[in-house]
Amino acid sequence: MADLEPDWHLWRSFLGVLEAGSLSAAARKLSASQPTLGRHIEELETALGTVLFERTTRGLHPTAMAEKLAASVIGARDALGHARTLAAGAAETLEGSVRITASDAVSHFVLPHLLPSIRAEYPEIQLELVSSDLASNLLLREADIAIRMFRPGQLEVIGKKIGQMPIRACAHRAYLDRRGTPHTAEEMRGHDLIGFDKSEDIIRVAKAMGHELRREDFIYRTDSQTLIWEMVRAGLGISFAQGQLIELTPGIEAILPQMHIPPLEVWMVTHRELTTARRIRVVYDLLGELMKGYIDGKPWPLTEGTDSKPHDEGSA
Repeated sequence: MADLEPDWHLWRSFLGVLEAGSLSAAARKLSASQPTLGRHIEELETALGTVLFERTTRGLHPTAMAEKLAASVIGARDALGHARTLAAGAAETLEGSVRITASDAVSHFVLPHLLPSIRAEYPEIQLELVSSDLASNLLLREADIAIRMFRPGQLEVIGKKIGQMPIRACAHRAYLDRRGTPHTAEEMRGHDLIGFDKSEDIIRVAKAMGHELRREDFIYRTDSQTLIWEMVRAGLGISFAQGQLIELTPGIEAILPQMHIPPLEVWMVTHRELTTARRIRVVYDLLGELMKGYIDGKPWPLTEGTDSKPHDEGSA
């Protein structure tokens, strides 16, 4: 084995490629270039004096040695993440950044109306946003605070349930004027439905409610929640959305009130150690209050130069 001691950047790239399965996927995940990651792998192999990946036409495949090293490197990564968390938790100032993650729908359509209140209360704190429908790992500091639609299961995190988000069937008024308003679930079958492509969440919920729904029943399909909402706003058809968002958006109407769709639990989550960081704690508390207000149906917090409702940009 060579005398060169590999630095952590090489090990980080090693894990990125190992977990992602290719240089291109790892580059996207780590926000790095493929040549850089390729160079890191070569440097690590030289430093260790062993081959870690087999190069094939289909990408990089880990060798047996790479698989053996993985557990130790993941343990080191987790230990470093814990150390960063402890350090962040010791901060008592109201300066610095706080990283918030939420689903695409909440990030795009709800948070922009709530964040100005946090900014006004704590002007020295910068807010970083991660819009993702994936559960970010708080331990690795991918986020300081998460808004999640499910109960947290990690032992290292704490969370508080701030309410239940009602889900309603809805459509733009222009679509309903054009196609008519369905009054039963069965009548929806003759309408243009907007739903998920690969995800079966809507189908699964419908089945639990006693309604048979197939992927082919959705005339427009995408796994992007934000795109589904924009298609509803454009008058393309009927879909499902947060009850409060429907009420706050001009032109959108809730339909089929007798359809009792199970609400989503809304949780505010942070890492246990981060509760000692004052800047994170105050944002956690205030954001929780603002989200609860939104869930309870209160108007958007008014800020100078804004309206209480999202702007309706027109419809089909």
